[in-house]
Amino acid sequence: PASVVKELMENAIDAQAKNIHVLVTDAGRTCIQVIDDGKGMSETDARLSFERHATSKIHQAVDLFALRTMGFRGEALASIAAVAQVELKTRLETEEVGTRIVVAGSKVETQETISCPIGSSFSVRNLFFNIPARRKFLKPNETEDSNIRVEFERIALVHPDIAFFLHSNDSEVLNLPVSSLRQRIVSVFRKKLNEQLLAVKVDTTMVTISGFIGKPEFSRKRGARQYFFVNRRYMRHPYFHKAVVSAYEQIIPAGEQISYFLYFELEPDTIDVNIHPAKTEIKFENERFIWKILAAAVKESLGKFNVSIDFDMEGLPDIPVFNPQNSIESPKINYGEKFNPFKTSEPEPVYLHSKTTDWKNLYDGLEKPSFNEEEYALYPNEPFIEKGTQHLQLKGRFILTSVKSGLMFIDQHRAHIRILFDRYLKQIQCRQVLNNEDMVNLVDSLFACQTPNRTPDGHTVLSTIREEYIEKLFK
Repeated sequence: PASVVKELMENAIDAQAKNIHVLVTDAGRTCIQVIDDGKGMSETDARLSFERHATSKIHQAVDLFALRTMGFRGEALASIAAVAQVELKTRLETEEVGTRIVVAGSKVETQETISCPIGSSFSVRNLFFNIPARRKFLKPNETEDSNIRVEFERIALVHPDIAFFLHSNDSEVLNLPVSSLRQRIVSVFRKKLNEQLLAVKVDTTMVTISGFIGKPEFSRKRGARQYFFVNRRYMRHPYFHKAVVSAYEQIIPAGEQISYFLYFELEPDTIDVNIHPAKTEIKFENERFIWKILAAAVKESLGKFNVSIDFDMEGLPDIPVFNPQNSIESPKINYGEKFNPFKTSEPEPVYLHSKTTDWKNLYDGLEKPSFNEEEYALYPNEPFIEKGTQHLQLKGRFILTSVKSGLMFIDQHRAHIRILFDRYLKQIQCRQVLNNEDMVNLVDSLFACQTPNRTPDGHTVLSTIREEYIEKLFK
């Protein structure tokens, strides 16, 4: 059923229809009707349209290499008429009456002149009525309805200048009036999709690529809308899909998908659509170059419109825009004629040869002991560190303080070790020893710890020697 809908809709598009109505009953088992307001057919063409390999879309073999129509084989109507009961009503704009033809199982049952509107109306009833085994293997109605909608959407997405209407069991499913491409995409799927799309546009001598791609923040695990169209024809192309995915590397999580609707326009003689019965696989003459153009176009759109990318323009030079009308002047060089590179600004030294009478002043300050903190510092070359006034504690381990140059982090544990080390070093330098009270306080504080025998680094703090070992030392 979905293939029947696809072929009949493509015929209506080739007939330059502006309004196409698709009516489906029982998922296409009972009836599929496609009505258009295109050019229509004459009585002779209407009769010949059901013959195999009969088509009015190409006139010579060379036309196969420059296809601009959706159909060209002349097999669709003949194949449909072979397995169903088909009724055709058609009329040309220049004719006052039309033609009605009924074909069942490839046999013409009725051909008559009737009154009907301009265009064509195909009714396909009782699909596979003469092949019960094939009809038995039709999928459930829900699946067939879904397949019909997929084919309907693929054609509607690439023709926003045509109004499409889809009805299923007398209920309207889709109503797509003539609109812009972006509005057509939003109408087919959902309104929320509008805010997720980024425009893509690149025009080269080889190919023109336009359409929309999804924003990185709207990636999903499954269910992404991914469509390629070439010369208004839907296609599947894994190679071009990799070009789009490569542009999103390290932007979206691995394994997630992104939606895109990309339209290719190029010369028909550079592609071959006649390599698969469904016409969904297309061979390109310049496939590798188009891959690079596509990848560059997607990356450019992401760089232009993705708000998460921040370009720091501060401090960049102001590059003027080139104007070919302005005359080009050579740069002027200004220099000082009196400039001497060997002349220094320092005053010349003055040498005094007079004898110094106040010789005692030469020894002033020698009797006073000078004190230099760097001689006693642990790290003499360490630069001066600023000290802040406001302090905050982070996770019970770090102290944050603001200084003039920025923000300072202090490790509490290491700071405490540094303070104790300086105290101990000062006591050694001053040759101070602990009195009895200090020793008692030190031992009490040590045994108040959870592990007094080990340091946090695993070193031994205290060890016990038995009395018999002490006695052995004095024997």
